[in-house]
Amino acid sequence: MPSGPADRTLLDVRDLSVTFGTADRTVRAVRGVSFHLRAGECLAVVGESGSGKSVTARALVGLAGPRARTSAAVLRLGDTDLTTLSEGDWRRLRGREVGLVLQAALVALDPLRRVGQEVAEPLRVHRTVPPDRIEARVRELLGSVGVPEPGLRAAQRPGQLSGGLRQRALIASALAAGPGLLIADEPTTALDVTVQAQILDLLATLKADGMGVLLISHDLAVVARLADRIAVMRRGRIVEQGPAAEVLGTPRHPYTRTLLDAVPGGRRRTAPTASADGAVVMRGRDLVKRFQRPAGQGAFTAVDGVSFTLRAGETLGVVGESGSGKTTLARMALGFTAPDQGSVELDGAPWSTLDERHRRALRVRVQTVYQDPLSSFDPRHTVRRLLGHALRAAGEPGGRAGRERVEELLCQVGLDPALGIRRPAELSGGQLQRVAIARALATRPRIVVCDEPVSALDVSVAAQVLGLLNELQAQFGMSYLFISHHLGVIREVSDRVLVMKDGRVVESGAVDTVFDNPRHPYTRALLAAAPRLDGTG
Repeated sequence: MPSGPADRTLLDVRDLSVTFGTADRTVRAVRGVSFHLRAGECLAVVGESGSGKSVTARALVGLAGPRARTSAAVLRLGDTDLTTLSEGDWRRLRGREVGLVLQAALVALDPLRRVGQEVAEPLRVHRTVPPDRIEARVRELLGSVGVPEPGLRAAQRPGQLSGGLRQRALIASALAAGPGLLIADEPTTALDVTVQAQILDLLATLKADGMGVLLISHDLAVVARLADRIAVMRRGRIVEQGPAAEVLGTPRHPYTRTLLDAVPGGRRRTAPTASADGAVVMRGRDLVKRFQRPAGQGAFTAVDGVSFTLRAGETLGVVGESGSGKTTLARMALGFTAPDQGSVELDGAPWSTLDERHRRALRVRVQTVYQDPLSSFDPRHTVRRLLGHALRAAGEPGGRAGRERVEELLCQVGLDPALGIRRPAELSGGQLQRVAIARALATRPRIVVCDEPVSALDVSVAAQVLGLLNELQAQFGMSYLFISHHLGVIREVSDRVLVMKDGRVVESGAVDTVFDNPRHPYTRALLAAAPRLDGTG
């Protein structure tokens, strides 16, 4: 662990610029950025996708990219001038002086290597412990970041670990060689609130032990829990910087205020809500679904006796951690997964018990919006063609009438019809999700199942998508079954909520009642773990 005075400057960055260029085009991703970081301090760099925050982080470890041109008046880590380093120098510095934790732990960790091998790699490269001590040191490192049964976990591969355990293993690997600085790039995005809280607690412990932490995030509510100071980036520049309490409490820049206003949970839906005696459009009765574990390890129950009702024009939120059964419940509602027991009814008639031939004709009534629309679109097709396929599947005409309907759909979700000629890879995350919503609208559905539709989006883009869903519900009277692990999102969009744990519903009711007066200990634990702008949670 780092040593020395707690207030010493660990990292000094002045006038950092990073430019990517080809013969035809130059992009200035980072423009004149300056900040410093002391030992035992956390500086959070906050901004949306494309703001330059991740490029800044990678430039600090010499990984901005082969076509990047990096310059700085000062770029110093301790006594080391980073502007003079060769590639060999960078390799010696990474891991030993600076640890790097990336967002996607399953991608960052080699899926073919055992977790222990990943954690051991920096120990071998930097020779910080004798070879005969490496195995024991790996177990110590995994234990120090809160991985239970570290010996067992070290022998497993990343795919056998939960998201939270994979992220802890990645942090253990980053800490293995004893760096004084940890750069954590979106380390908690898409994690459940309780796992997110555990990772933030771990980073707080490291900071208290004297490590400098540079936290990269798009979520001000997350950084409020850990950061001493915050730098807000937009379009490659820092537009505001200061103590966390000042930036969050009295923001000076309009963009910072926009980010704060977009934090989920601060707004309430404005669409007219369904009345308690409204028509029931979908009902689930005593649903049970079991799956076989791999390698003959028996079965586990993913959904265990769950019942629900969804009324016309209503949003029913389903919240819970990974493994709680909420996505399996959504798949049964969609008719993609058959329940082992119980049934789902659509408009009072059988749905889950139909064979697919008879269910297919009814699918226009039930559509879905997924977390990652890019993976659900054919990358070869234009937006116009993707929406045209959806319209033809719903029995709508093609030709000129079809083209006009595609333009109408794009306008309904707030997109310029000119985007119809683009392919999915040419769209931003927010644009992709709007196209996914347009595709769902193509069949004029009664019900839309939204499975984590904003969890991968920046907070301001997520706020726009949630607002769009709210407006469309008010316009067309659709019902939403809304799946999320994010409590702020659930509170913002839902009329009623189901709280799921280990396949069961542990609490349900009107969303304000459940969130303001939770009865079940698990609900209270979820609410306590959710990050808030005042730094609690």
